[in-house]
Parts: sequence; C-alpha cells; structure tokens
Amino acid sequence: MAKIVALAAYFYQAAVAFGLLIAVAHLLKPADYAAYSLFITISQFAAIFCFEWVRFACSRFYPGSTPGSEALERKALGVEFAACAAICLIAASASIFFSVPGDIAVFGGLVAILQGGSDLHLTMLRFRQEFRVFSRLQGSRATILAVGTLAGAIVAPTFASTVAGLLAGYVTYGFWAAFLTRNSLREAASFEPVLVRKHFVYGSVAASASVMGMLAPLGLKSILTATLGASGAAGGLLALDLLQRPFVLIVSALQAIQYPDVVAAYDREGPTPAFRKQLGDYYSLLTGLTLMTAAGIFALLQPLGQWVISAGLRTEFLAAAPFVIGLATCRALTSNMLPTPAHLRHRLLAIFLLALLDCVLLNAGTLAGGYLGSFGDAELMAGGMIGALIAMAIGVKVLVSLPFDFVWQPVLLAAIGLAVPVLATAGFHYSLWLSVSVGVFGGALFCLLGLYSYFVTMFRRQVRP
Repeated sequence: MAKIVALAAYFYQAAVAFGLLIAVAHLLKPADYAAYSLFITISQFAAIFCFEWVRFACSRFYPGSTPGSEALERKALGVEFAACAAICLIAASASIFFSVPGDIAVFGGLVAILQGGSDLHLTMLRFRQEFRVFSRLQGSRATILAVGTLAGAIVAPTFASTVAGLLAGYVTYGFWAAFLTRNSLREAASFEPVLVRKHFVYGSVAASASVMGMLAPLGLKSILTATLGASGAAGGLLALDLLQRPFVLIVSALQAIQYPDVVAAYDREGPTPAFRKQLGDYYSLLTGLTLMTAAGIFALLQPLGQWVISAGLRTEFLAAAPFVIGLATCRALTSNMLPTPAHLRHRLLAIFLLALLDCVLLNAGTLAGGYLGSFGDAELMAGGMIGALIAMAIGVKVLVSLPFDFVWQPVLLAAIGLAVPVLATAGFHYSLWLSVSVGVFGGALFCLLGLYSYFVTMFRRQVRP
C-alpha cells in the first residue's frame, strides 16, 4: 500500500508540473518564458552536475548493510553535500565575471542547491522505506513550488519575479520538510573519509550519464534559441518543457517502485530463469507505459494546443509537438531501460557512452534537420527525433547483453493505442472533433486492453497463493 501511495505522489507531481508550465506560459511574455525555460534547464543541470553523484551514492550505499552503518553513511553524505553546495555557490558567483547578471547567478546557484538537497533528502527517506513521509513530502514539494512560482509570476509577470517565487517556494518547502522529519535522521556519528572516497568513485561515474542526459536537452534548447531567437523559440521550448515531463516522471515513478526489486534479485540470484522473467516483465512495463503516455498526449494534443496554449505560442507549439513526443518516447527508453544490464553488471563505461551517444546524436540530428529543412520548429525537432531514434536503435545492443523474457502482448496493444491517435491527429484538418474522438476513444480502448493484458500476464500471477 505504501508503494502505491508513493506511485500516486509521482503522478500528482507530474500533473502539478504540467499545469504549472501552462500557467507560466500564459502569464509570461514569450521572451520571458524562453529565459525562464533556459534558467530551469541550467539550474537542473547545475544540480545534477554538483549533487547527482551524492544521490547515486545514497541510492547504492544508504542506509548500509550492517548495524550502525546508517548514521555513518548519512554523516558522510551530509559532508559531501555541504562541500558541493559551497562549490556550487563559488561557481555561481564566479559566473558574474563572465557577464552573467548577478541576480540570475545567485538565484541559479541557490535553486540548484535547494533542488539537490531536497532530492537527496527524499532519496534517503525512500531507501529507509519511509514511504508515507516520502509521499507527503513529494506531493508537498510539487504544490509549494508551483504556488511560489505562480505567485511570483502574478506579482510581476517577468522572468526575475517568477524565479524569485520559485526560490521562495524552495525555502518554504525546506522548513516544511525539516518539520515533518524532525524526529528522524538524527543519529550522531563520526566522519569517516574512507566513505567519501567510496561514494565518489561510484557516484561520480554513475552520475556522468545523468550529466550527459541533461546536456542533451540543454543543447537542443540552445540550438532553438540561437536559430530562432528567444521569441521565435518560445513555442518549441514550451513543447519540450510540457511534453517531456510526463515521460520523465512516469518512468521515474515506475523505476522507484520496480527497479530496487530487480537489483536485489540479480544480486541475490544472478541471471537465473526466474530473474530473466522478472527482468522481461520490468522491460515490458517500461516500454508499454511509455507508449501509453505518448498515446495519451497525442490524443489530447490538438485540444491542448487550441484551448490551453496561448495564441502567441500556439502555431510553433503545434508544429513542434508531434516530434517532441517522438523524441521524448525514444529518450525515455534510451536513458532508463537500455542501460539496465550495464547498471546491473557495473559496466560504467557502457552507461556513459550510451548517454554520450544519445546527447551527440540528438543535437547533431537537430542541426541536420535545420540544414536540410528551413530552420523552423518542426524541422529542428524532426531532426532531433531522428537522432534520438538512431541512438535508441544502437542502444538495443546494450539491452540484449543480458538475457530476458519479454512480454509482448501488452506492448503491442500499447503500440496500436499510440498509432490510433497519431493517425487521427494527421487528419485534424478534416475535422477537429472527429480527430479527437477517434484518437481518444480508439487510443484508450487499446491502452486499456494493454493494461488488462498486464494484469492477466503479470499481476494476477503475482497475487496467486
């Protein structure tokens, strides 16, 4: 039950983030929204670059396997976070000398630190199996940050005010998280440098793939802004921000619930027939739910564009959106499913090279799409989608390096559920209501059949006595 609540918290976070982006895009001018979008991406990249290795070390070594190890691990993680926070602030201050406005540099550094700290805190709670507190804080963070960001945009619909509201939300959440966990995570322990060395060796290599994963959309946004200008790129940037987020959060939610069991089974049993079945079920769930997510977004794409997206961004948004959905689908599988055998076998070089390949091909495809087309939103995004598709095809070689028994039926039903709204959207100019009706009802039918197939082939088998 606790895992189901935690899964619901992820979906709630996705819904809040989805609505926040739409609201902010309506409140800000296109140029301000483009600046806000780039700021969020850069601050997220800074948080990953500075703190992701600590979070990876936490997910691997915390709370420890021996009595008394939890306090020692937590002490080491706290010292590591404090040191990285100081480095992040120094780097943010130094950026002022490279023509970065002072307020943006300070805001960016503080947002990166608070995001990294809150992510680390939530990871510690999750691996302590405190899912009830984790779920409350996960949902609270999404709500508080959304309220703070919207308040800043409403007070003054400018980039600086919106970012100030986001920062205020992080500070408020920090006090709330400290209050809710005031009776836990308090055991004192001495600092052991050997733990820091162990954490850094593992975490830095594993986190390098996350850094490359953030460089990919950051490069894509930079290409869009440099090619089309801040105002011209705003529609495509909104499509990237809005349509990629559901994939990231849904896949993250599934991983948070299912992946620890896969790791435990592999460490305990190795590649046995039972493990091959468990790994195949995990891959099937990831693939099928990713396709179902794409189907749901495609089915609602035209109403979303016509009635929700502001008029100043609508044309560019609708031109880029179909290719962004394809791009996000490919990258969700490339980043989360394909490197799984390398993670299980500690093939860290393969993890890094796959992330690097995804980053390079995505941005190279974007540039190629612009040169071969007319440097519009659709042409650039189409090139990026093709690059992401090529990276996924190459990454399949890593996936098949560890045998698994894939469950095909629900995935095929989900693929048909995606194909129906895609084809219906292609006929949008004939009739909006007919296109939406066919996409929604046809896609929903096959996706529901896919979910029922999962229930029959996986979950019913698991609950049998």
